[in-house]
Amino acid sequence: MRDRQASQGARRAREFEAFVAGAAGRLLHAATLLTAEPPTDNPRARRLLTLALAHTYASWDRLRGEDPYDRTRQQLAVRFARGAWHQYGRFRPAPASVLAELSPQERLIVVLRLYEGVAEEQTAALLGLPVERVRTICARAMATLLHPPRRPVPAAAVEAEVAPS
Repeated sequence: MRDRQASQGARRAREFEAFVAGAAGRLLHAATLLTAEPPTDNPRARRLLTLALAHTYASWDRLRGEDPYDRTRQQLAVRFARGAWHQYGRFRPAPASVLAELSPQERLIVVLRLYEGVAEEQTAALLGLPVERVRTICARAMATLLHPPRRPVPAAAVEAEVAPS
């Protein structure tokens, strides 16, 4: 009995390691986009991915034909959404990221819809929103990304340009 459990545990570990080897890079990139951190310094994204992968590993035997990538992506989105709502306002991503201009909800929808290619209906179901609301938020976020708000020019830069002759 123990031999069978040990071999099942070893098989489970090998399968999960193979999944992580193939999917971790793309999932980390998605997490980095969600947190709007620079790709070279992304501790929040790494933590988010670690927690999502841990949840997937815990339910690995219960997947029953379900795609582990979808399950992990769903966990990533849910964990980001839950954490972002609590921290919104306290943590503002570095302005170096293009996605930092968006709210966490807009970022989540843009990453799911455009980077991950998740359908509007699936995104709406995952977030508990009507499909039309997801469509509207995505359109507003894209408008912000394509036409970012203008920043005021610092006074020092204006003075340097208008130097007396």
